[in-house]
Amino acid sequence: MRIRVRRTGGFAGIERRAEVDTSGRPDAPEWRALAERVLAAGPDTPPAGVPDGFSYEITVDGRTVFAADPRLTDDQRELISRVLKEGA
Repeated sequence: MRIRVRRTGGFAGIERRAEVDTSGRPDAPEWRALAERVLAAGPDTPPAGVPDGFSYEITVDGRTVFAADPRLTDDQRELISRVLKEGA
């Protein structure tokens, strides 16, 4: 499973991207479960954000959903954090 996060916005407006490939990872089932929850809850169109807030595009195996601060779910926040931390 490939999980890609694109973060835009914020005070400086700097874009950040990261991707994680879970294939062969011992924690792949955990990643899959988290990604599936995010896909199930995420809208297919970008939600309205707030000034200087971050907006996120989350793509899992070709399916994209969107999220924005400050209304991230706990699952969205966890997945975004993990991908931006561990991804390349």
